[in-house]
Amino acid sequence: MIFGVEPLIFWGWLFLALYISMMIVFGLVGMRRVKGSDDFATARGSYGPVFLAFAMTATAASGATFLGLPGLAYKSGFSVLWYAIAYPLGLYIGVAICVVAVRRAGASFGSRSIPEFLGDRFNSDALRLLAACFSMLLMVYLAGQLLAGAVMFTQMLGLETLQALIITAIVLMFYIALGGAHADILTDGIQGALMLVLACAVLGMFLIGYKVDGGFSGMVMELNTLDPTGGLTSSMSLTNPIFNSTWDIFAIFFAHLPLGLLPHVGNKLWALKNDADQKKFITIAFIFGMILPAITCGGILARAILGDALLLEGANPNHAIPELFIATLPAWVDALICSGVLAAVMSTADGLVVSTAQIFANDIFRRTIAPKYMQKTSDARIDKIGLYISRIATVLVLMVAIWIAWSTREMNVALLVWIGIGGMMAATAAPMFLGVLWKGATRVGALSGFVTGGVVFSVMHGVGFDASWLGNGHLEIVGTFLEEQKINPFACATIGGLCSIVTMYLVSQVTEKPSEEHIKRVFGES
Repeated sequence: MIFGVEPLIFWGWLFLALYISMMIVFGLVGMRRVKGSDDFATARGSYGPVFLAFAMTATAASGATFLGLPGLAYKSGFSVLWYAIAYPLGLYIGVAICVVAVRRAGASFGSRSIPEFLGDRFNSDALRLLAACFSMLLMVYLAGQLLAGAVMFTQMLGLETLQALIITAIVLMFYIALGGAHADILTDGIQGALMLVLACAVLGMFLIGYKVDGGFSGMVMELNTLDPTGGLTSSMSLTNPIFNSTWDIFAIFFAHLPLGLLPHVGNKLWALKNDADQKKFITIAFIFGMILPAITCGGILARAILGDALLLEGANPNHAIPELFIATLPAWVDALICSGVLAAVMSTADGLVVSTAQIFANDIFRRTIAPKYMQKTSDARIDKIGLYISRIATVLVLMVAIWIAWSTREMNVALLVWIGIGGMMAATAAPMFLGVLWKGATRVGALSGFVTGGVVFSVMHGVGFDASWLGNGHLEIVGTFLEEQKINPFACATIGGLCSIVTMYLVSQVTEKPSEEHIKRVFGES
């Protein structure tokens, strides 16, 4: 006991106080850097490639990465490591494909959000508004981050889940409302460095089989004792349909290609100081991004040390990482490392809040309401109102996310996240990639592809595909395969994305092409 308090709780409160103080400082620094609504939304041209790479990889590696994936690895073993490889590979390849076009749109059209980029690329207000409305699904993603943050607070501070959710939201609300994208990037850059140290530490613990008799080989033996079928040590899962075939691994890779272009990640591309640093930025971000998911290994080590304890009624596999630290490390180290996991949660959550708030401030107010109903209002006044809406929307978005998180608190964090972003990624696959790679992509084609991808994902994963819809005969095999995929969000997103691409390509072939002038502006041609 320390001053009559359990050591972990004592150190947890101490490190939390230091963490919150740091967030407040960055919020105040960010506030001084915010010169208007554009700065609040994008922090345009303000950061170098190394610091921004830290920030972007921190945003991409969320609470799902640091709690949800170890939770899945705790349950399913080595097969989950495929996710740790496939998802960052897909993510950064996707970013590499689109980075030039996204940054060019920012310079040419003044784009402030990914929905706005899509609208500018295809000269379509309908697509911009559709993408903005669809982006509201990201609040489910945000809810997953708040839930992950709550897990850390309950472990570190001994709080109830609802109390932990509220504290998480208040911390986010304070520094984001002050500094917007600047506060987001400043905090994420520092958090990204901390997360890299944590991921490397967990990987080291895993490779030596820390606190397991016999080291790594002893850990493997213990896992085979827990599951004599070898399911925990198999390269493909024998029980989890998400990780049991080559197709599933491809689905994880393909489904994550658009992830780096979702609003909360893609908007950071505008913060890079100059175009000459794009290659350097992507390379560094890729290296960092491949390291961070190594935290997944901690779930496997936790299973060997804790046994089946987190599978019992009343327990939660999402707690694998904090419980591993509690079981193997001194209390002050536990609290410090848990603060690192909390940083992973916050680094994604703050980007989600900023990007979702921009749906109201930018995509609805600045680009839709102001041009139609405020023609006589000065640009400076519109900018001031947009900044005010951004800050109010920050509060409202967090309140809704708290409610969603509380309603879904028993779900796996990683899978909760994918309910929120799977449809968005399926819908944006075609407009993003065909839009930046193919001049022949049309407005109607993009709209068709967007709707098709979102609907296919929703039907497959939300409603659940039924093989009987295709009847018997030659299509029966296809129907059976599609029905089997309905519980796999990655497969549903991949199928939705492929349908989106095919639909957009076919429709673009028979619909009106964009003007030569617009194409030259989009692709930076003189």
